[in-house]
Amino acid sequence: FEELGDDRTGASVWLDLGPISEGIFFGCPIHWPEDTSPRVEPILKTEEDIRKFVKEWRIPDPAEHKGVQEVYRLCERFRERAENLGLKEAGVGIPSGCGLQIHPPLSCACAIADKTTVFELMLTDKDLIRRLFSKLLACFLVLQEFHDRYNRTKTESIGLADDDSAFVSDELYRELVMPYNLTIYERYGKRWRYLHADGPNDHHFRTYAEIMRINEMDIGGFSDIANAKREMHGKTVIFGGLNNKDLYGGFEEARPKVERAIRIGAPGGGYIFGIGGETYVGTDPDVLCRVVEHARKVGKYPKGGKMG
Repeated sequence: FEELGDDRTGASVWLDLGPISEGIFFGCPIHWPEDTSPRVEPILKTEEDIRKFVKEWRIPDPAEHKGVQEVYRLCERFRERAENLGLKEAGVGIPSGCGLQIHPPLSCACAIADKTTVFELMLTDKDLIRRLFSKLLACFLVLQEFHDRYNRTKTESIGLADDDSAFVSDELYRELVMPYNLTIYERYGKRWRYLHADGPNDHHFRTYAEIMRINEMDIGGFSDIANAKREMHGKTVIFGGLNNKDLYGGFEEARPKVERAIRIGAPGGGYIFGIGGETYVGTDPDVLCRVVEHARKVGKYPKGGKMG
């Protein structure tokens, strides 16, 4: 808030384990190369591995799962740190969130199984894929129920991260992916439904807005803001417009992309300017600050047909 001059009033910190959650819950080997983020090694290498998993693997009780319990102990420490970052004099800490939750079925499957095999089976053996996705959905629901019991809350707003949905047609998405994601949203997204996908997910935008009724979407760094605006404006709040790589060449190179995103996304409201997907460690903070400063300058309301 002090450095970027962000004009949003909410602030919170969230411990996001990403695919490491699948590694912990399903027992996948976890690797952390020196030059990138931690990743999990798939444990289901072949179609036969998937068949065996669907038939024999039993969903563990999170209350008795060693890895899950370790994460929730870490969450307690995380909350304490967040409280210490707040306004100590006023006794107010920064709101924080933490827990262990896997991705929705398709992206979860692509974390614990060979991706090529998963996508091939979506075409060649839909019954097996449905059984796999059903088991992974059950895992998701068990973890969410545990999260609510642990925190004595009732989840009515939920966000999903489903990057691998970019790589299936919208027809196949509606048939094999959407039913499971909708089950999650209908149970836990009664107030608010959020979706993140790195993209390109342009071919799903209408499905997201009109059938799944997503309230807000991070369109990622590889989808076009123009397509998002055309299909989702007035139905879904759109976040994004930039790709993190747009900032690698410095501010002057990023400037026209900032202006294009705002010119297309801002008119009529329902748009949050930002870097779709993630902002990576190593991004020049001075460029980030100049981008935000410029966005505030050219994105002033009310917006007519011209910049400014």
